[in-house]
Amino acid sequence: MRLNVVASNIANAESATSSTGQPYKGRHVVFTAVPVSTSQPQVAGVRVTSVVEDQSPPRLKYDPSNPLADEKGYVNMPNVNPVEEMADMISASRSYQTNVEMMNTAKTLLQKTLQLGQ
Repeated sequence: MRLNVVASNIANAESATSSTGQPYKGRHVVFTAVPVSTSQPQVAGVRVTSVVEDQSPPRLKYDPSNPLADEKGYVNMPNVNPVEEMADMISASRSYQTNVEMMNTAKTLLQKTLQLGQ
């Protein structure tokens, strides 16, 4: 989910207008910790609660030749910072990679445990 939202933000980072006629607003994923079981409440997983729009103001870009420019020559651009989005994408990708490696290690350890009795 995080990677999809980041990809959408990066794809629209230079979109001066959207289907609503306004500049694209960056989106962010909101996560909530959810207990895995009632017997062990200290162990929690993560679930997506919602995807929210960034409420920061649009970035202004000076481009007087653009038909969307105001009387001062500025165009309202999306409030997306591609550098921050790339950092978030790397973080999400590494988190996913780490989780996959952890699950593979757990699987290997369980298989080794089953082999001890043979």
